[in-house]
Amino acid sequence: MMSRDLKPAHAAPHASQGYSELDLRSRDIFRRIVEGYLESGEPVGSRNISKVLPVSLSAATVRNVMQDLEDLGLIYAPHVSAGRLPTEIGLRLFVDSILEIGDVSQEDRSRIEAQIAAGGSGRSFEDALAEATSLLSGVSRGAGVVVTSKSNKKLRHIEFVRLDPTQALVVLVADDGSVENRILALPPGLPASALTEASNYLNHRLAGRTIGELRAEIERDRLTMQAEMDSLSARLVESGLASLSQSGGETRLIVRGQANLLEDLEAATDLERIRLLFEDLERGKDVIDLLSRAEEGDGVRIFIGSENKLFSLSGSSLVAAPFRDQNQKIVGVLGIIGPKRLNYARIVPMVDYTARVMGKLLERG
Repeated sequence: MMSRDLKPAHAAPHASQGYSELDLRSRDIFRRIVEGYLESGEPVGSRNISKVLPVSLSAATVRNVMQDLEDLGLIYAPHVSAGRLPTEIGLRLFVDSILEIGDVSQEDRSRIEAQIAAGGSGRSFEDALAEATSLLSGVSRGAGVVVTSKSNKKLRHIEFVRLDPTQALVVLVADDGSVENRILALPPGLPASALTEASNYLNHRLAGRTIGELRAEIERDRLTMQAEMDSLSARLVESGLASLSQSGGETRLIVRGQANLLEDLEAATDLERIRLLFEDLERGKDVIDLLSRAEEGDGVRIFIGSENKLFSLSGSSLVAAPFRDQNQKIVGVLGIIGPKRLNYARIVPMVDYTARVMGKLLERG
């Protein structure tokens, strides 16, 4: 059994109190209602529950227990004389206290490792991220999402090119061959030779490092740099790396598998929910902000429906986990977005393991 390390978006009101008030019979009936909903999406009735319970209980007794669960805010009846569905508070209680999370099977482990390795082999890390996103989408039948910083790219070459007396163009060539240009303010009175000296000094130390890693190393060896370079060139290196680090904090969002969300729609309300979710996904900044909240500590985070503003209308869920680089710094978050009736028992360990595989890929460089 996988260790439980789930991080709720926030504590659901009354959930922990409700769980402490449940006896074993109530817990069993509540669990069967939630599991029935997660499997079929349909309300679960007292008659069906009474038939599958390990102890003999009449439908009337089951209905009395269901009423108690409803009074606690854990389930509700979508229609008069219908069965019951879990509320968002009930789902949170189930996920945090009852859900049994298994390990990822060896077959799934091999599949995840092979697919991500193929995505990153001879290509960029972003290609591996896109592959991981598609993989998560495929196993969940939801939308796979990844957010990461553009500043995580490992560099092959850096060049300072003067534009005018006050500005230079910084040309950054990544290991994957991609090129990025940025504008840098120059210190007053900087000679052309300082640009060349700064470029040579940095390229001698790049060796597949990111801007952040290069800056950290040069800050550690500041005395050595000052001994090897004139003061103006050293100032350019320090101010240039500081500026590049700050401007390199942009994030990239990758979403794959939105079409999966259109499958198995059975009612107009389902279609409207998916339309609202598509609108949510189009607001990239809001998705990035939500995913970034999963960086708060290790482990998998689960956001259910209106627990977060982004999904308050579509009633969707997000399962997400951060991944780290070789310095154990969190550099991104990956996850799955889908309906509230996600297969949490399968998806939670899959997301967790995929994040760990991405971290190992970064460690190998």
